[in-house]
Amino acid sequence: MAARVFNERGYDGTSMEDLARALGVTKSAIYHHVSGKTELLRQSLELAMDALFAVTREEGATTGPAIDRLEHVMRGSVRVLVEELPHVTLLLRVRGNTEVEKRALERRRRFDHLIADLVREGVVDGDIRDDVDPAVASRLLFGMVNSIVEWYKPDRGLGCEEIADTLARIAFEGMRSSRTRNEAGDHPGP
Repeated sequence: MAARVFNERGYDGTSMEDLARALGVTKSAIYHHVSGKTELLRQSLELAMDALFAVTREEGATTGPAIDRLEHVMRGSVRVLVEELPHVTLLLRVRGNTEVEKRALERRRRFDHLIADLVREGVVDGDIRDDVDPAVASRLLFGMVNSIVEWYKPDRGLGCEEIADTLARIAFEGMRSSRTRNEAGDHPGP
């Protein structure tokens, strides 16, 4: 619940009174469990990052060709985003204004490096085009994943598998239909 309030009001714009009201408890009840809103922010950001890093340790992310591992991590990240939407949204909105935020951003950078390394491996394996920069490709791929926080509504019936399937098709197969790919022939694009 604290993550939702932080997302609505901004971390700096959220008071302990706001959190207590949203939780339906007194401020002293919150202080009984945590040291303050900074602790709530840390817990929320760690929950999001721990879930994302857990995906990178799953079997599908650690065995097989890099392209398959990359797709597994992308799909798992969509799952985490949908399951932990308020926490991941908060993670994607932090700017490094506090020590807690700086630590979260450092962990995000480590995650980004893992993704870029998978893209590099895929290039070396010959499964990913060698004419794209791995760091840019990983940022664009996860930019699509991360954009989900801006438009996804859990009550609209679209599940994480559908989102992940569509994202995987676009990212790994492209948007052109087989008909337009055939028509394009030797003219792959701009």
